[in-house]
Amino acid sequence: MSVIAYLKTQFIIHLLLGFVFVVSGICINFFQLCTLPIWPINKQLYRHLNCRLAYSLWSQLVLLLEWWSGTECTLFTNQATVDQFGKEHVIVILNHNFEIDFLCGWAMCERHGVLGSSKVLAKKELLYVPLIGWTWYFLEIVFCKRRWDEDRETVVNGLKALRDYPEYMWFLLYCEGTRFTEKKHRISMEVAESKGLPKLKYHLLPRTKGFTTTVKYLRGTVAAVYDVTLNFRDNKNPTLLGILHGKQYHADMCVRRFPLEDIPEDENECAAWLHRLYQEKDALQEQYVKDGTFPGQPIQPRRRPWAFLNWLFWVIVLLTPLFNFVFGVFVSGSPVVICSFLLFVGAASFCVRRLIGVTEIGKGSSYGNQEFKKRM
Repeated sequence: MSVIAYLKTQFIIHLLLGFVFVVSGICINFFQLCTLPIWPINKQLYRHLNCRLAYSLWSQLVLLLEWWSGTECTLFTNQATVDQFGKEHVIVILNHNFEIDFLCGWAMCERHGVLGSSKVLAKKELLYVPLIGWTWYFLEIVFCKRRWDEDRETVVNGLKALRDYPEYMWFLLYCEGTRFTEKKHRISMEVAESKGLPKLKYHLLPRTKGFTTTVKYLRGTVAAVYDVTLNFRDNKNPTLLGILHGKQYHADMCVRRFPLEDIPEDENECAAWLHRLYQEKDALQEQYVKDGTFPGQPIQPRRRPWAFLNWLFWVIVLLTPLFNFVFGVFVSGSPVVICSFLLFVGAASFCVRRLIGVTEIGKGSSYGNQEFKKRM
């Protein structure tokens, strides 16, 4: 093991990375709060500023994937589709099987200049997660409780508000509603059988309401739907903790572009289109399991330097005074000061670990277990 690889596994290094992310996140959230008075004066300027601020935070996570762990993302698509990336508003459909699937999606957003303006239909609980939810609030992310009778007005209003968004956005939908587990899959397929729908092997039954509503209210704004099917080479199941420890993975993403005019306007026909799409996604995963590759031309988008430069800026701004402070603490020789500092370090470590826990499959929501049972 090289010295650099060894350092990537050390707790103190992880703590420093967490310190930079958390403190810079608090600063960014404060700056976002300061932009609120701009909204009634110039809404589009507010949006431009918050895209830049959000990029400054999210790109630190992309840095962990691309620069820290060295994970690569290969696209399987065609050059005509890639040429459209970052040049149009789109809806992105991504399978929800892995702890870092969102991070691979963000890496593609970063490489095509839409990371700061990326959107998602997110569960309401994430709004209250420090840094993540707070940043999303200022970005006008659409939150839902995943109970349609309560969500309809909120979701519709949120989507309508994005129609005049000034920067190209990728609006991410996890149509399965929750992350894949064997238990959720078993219950989901029982529902599929009861409804006479084809069974899926690698996905949960898609929930159509969020997709059909998003297509309906963003029609005329978004130009296409990008269907993204993600898997990892060598049957790896990566985690954010693994990324933090410097483990390298290789993600393969099959990307297909569907012009929005090819998607039916009728709600029932649109829902049927989505079910057919997931049958195709299942077939793509089956091919990947057998052949170790997706169909299409393999393309590796060029990695940009901005995520690294942004992180380097925050490292210099935050770690320089931190090291001076730590030196002063231990030079003081005061047991009270030293103990207080160590308690702070312990609390910071706990908070960072809790943030990582948001992504863990084992700590995912029970939404899929309960909701599918209600639909049976």
